[in-house]
Order: sequence, then structure tokens, then C-alpha cells
Amino acid sequence: MLKESAGGWGLGARASNRQTRLIEVVVVVAIALLLIFVMPTVLSSFRLNLLGRFLALAIVGLGIDLIWGYTGLLSLGHGIFFGLGGYAIGMHLKLQIPPGELPDFMGLYGVTELPWFWKPFYLFPVASAAVVIIPAILAGLFGYLVFRNRIRGVYFSILTQAGVIIFFNFFNGQQKLFNGTNGLIDFSTILGANVSAQSTQVVFYILTVLLLIGTYALCRWLTSGRFGRLLMAIRDDESRVRFSGYDPTEFKVFVFAVSGAIAGIAGAMYTLQSGSVSPRAMDVAFSIEMVIWVAIGGRASLVGAVVGTLLVNYARSFFSEEYAEIWLFFQGALFLLVVTVLPDGIVGWLRNTGIQQLGRKQVITYPSLEEDPEVENERQNLGN
Repeated sequence: MLKESAGGWGLGARASNRQTRLIEVVVVVAIALLLIFVMPTVLSSFRLNLLGRFLALAIVGLGIDLIWGYTGLLSLGHGIFFGLGGYAIGMHLKLQIPPGELPDFMGLYGVTELPWFWKPFYLFPVASAAVVIIPAILAGLFGYLVFRNRIRGVYFSILTQAGVIIFFNFFNGQQKLFNGTNGLIDFSTILGANVSAQSTQVVFYILTVLLLIGTYALCRWLTSGRFGRLLMAIRDDESRVRFSGYDPTEFKVFVFAVSGAIAGIAGAMYTLQSGSVSPRAMDVAFSIEMVIWVAIGGRASLVGAVVGTLLVNYARSFFSEEYAEIWLFFQGALFLLVVTVLPDGIVGWLRNTGIQQLGRKQVITYPSLEEDPEVENERQNLGN
């Protein structure tokens, strides 16, 4: 009887999980269709472009949630990978010029020959692959050097922040190679199409939506099943995982490389829609902002990473337009509110308390001893 009950419970749990996944797929597809077919018709070109940029930032938010929310690796330097993805596609766009010519900024600094590492970016497939491969390799190499020495916690965060400072200063000081502070700007064409044309920007927007959905699916797959449970075990108690026979280094290096590749994709899509990429993408403050988005939306919640990114960036856009001088105060207050009152973020609070309390009557399984009539009767008999 017990085995039959256990088997029935297992089948019921699996059926419930399949139903939950089906609902999630339906919701994601519905949102994707809304973004692709409805938003371009109701939003102006400026607002649609703004939404596309924020959706690109949501992609990097998913990558940060993958390593921080699920694996416990707080990176304060993801701007490195975001910026490298942007520069990879930006270098290709700057090379859409007649053969033999150089990008306009190089002539200003006396460069007479195209640097050797620029030449592969003539080809769009090479540039597209570099958007993913370069950040992934750099993240994997950095992760291997750090994790094999069992550096974690605040020390890992400090190292990532030091890394972003190094890359920021390097790109900021390379006027001849990357136009220094100004970065790569004034893009003209991509695959023969005008980059700034409205039709091209709509294509970039739709591609961003599809990449966001694909990234969400990838992160959901990685955080589900045995691999996902192992990531959370590393987050909660890495030493016990090591004592159980697993090597956390391999898993951490892998997931950090995946997160770096995701940030590179986000940087490329943001560059295509913003029309520029500069060392500001590798600024320390920007990397910290990425973490704030995820914290506000909710750690260990992929939906929270997307919601937090969109909420904060739309709030920044609104307050920058209406009350530019108070935006930083609002952002700081919002972060303090989440840390002190909603430690699980907005989505985490809705999941744990808010939604569960809506439409649910309070059920008392075991009455209080003070209100139990049998206990009261025994108390009176003892008194007599």
C-alpha cells in the first residue's frame, strides 16, 4: 500500500511539473508574440528602440542571475564581457568601408595600416562568433585561475571589480586602436542594410526578443534537474559538495563562461540598437548596476532578473526625463528598500507571500493550546 501511494504521489508530482512547464512555455510564447507583433505597432520608433535596449540589458541580467542567484558567484565585473561583445560587433560595423580605407578615427591619430587583429572582423560570421567566443573564453580562463585556488565570496567580487577597472582603463587609453573615450560610433551599414534605418532597427529589436527568449530557455534548462540542484548546492555549501565527490571548480568555470557569453550577446545587441560602444560599458558603476537590477527583481528567479532590469531602466528613463536631478536618489532608495524589506526581490516577495495570500483563506491545522476546550477542561479539573 505504501509503495502504491508513493508511486501515485511520484506520478502526480511529475504530472504537476509537466503542467507547470507547459504553463510557463505558453506564457513565454504569449509574451514573445506580444513583444514581436504588438509593440512595434503601438510604440513610436524611439520608444521601441528604448524597449529593445532594455531587453538587451535583460539578457545580461539573466546571465548574472545564473551565476549569482543560482551559483552564489557575485560578479561586479560583467561589464567586461558586455563591452567585449559590443566592441566585437562594433569593429565589424566600422569596417563596412571601401577596401583599402581605414576607420575614420584611425586617420586622426596617424594610423596608416589596419591593425592585424582588426582584419578578421571584416567578415560578419567571424564578428558574430567573436561576440560569443571571446567573452566566453576570457570568462572561462579568469574563472579557472580564480576557482582552482578556491577564491570565493567577497574576494571573488573584488577580483572581478579589479578586472573591470583594468579593461576600462585599457580601452579608454587606446585612441589609435579603439578611439579611446569616444569609442566606436557612426555605424553605416550591416550586411548591406542601413544600420539607422527604422526597418533595420525593427529587425534588431525582433532579434533581441528572440535572443532573450532563447537565453531564458537556456538558463531555465541549466538551472533545472540535477545540474541546477548542483549549482544551488555549490551556492549553499560548496564544501559539502566537494566532500560529496564533486569538483565545484569545473561547474563554476563552465557556468561563469556561459554567463560571460550571454553578456557578450547582450552587449552586441545593445550596440546595434544604441549605435555606439565605448569604455563606459566597462565602467565599474555600470557593472554594479547590473547586480542591482537582479537584486531588485529577485535573485534565483529568472523572471525576476528580467522584471528587475526592465523596471529599473524604465524608472531611470522616466526620472531622467522628468526629474533628472533625483534619479540617483530614487535608485539608491529603491535598492535600500529591497535589501531591508524585500530581500528576495519583487518577484521573490510575490512568489513567497503576495500571490499566495491572494484569495486564500487562513486555515488553522492545529488549534492553539490556549483555545483547546479539552486542555481548558483538564486545567479546571486540576484546579479542583
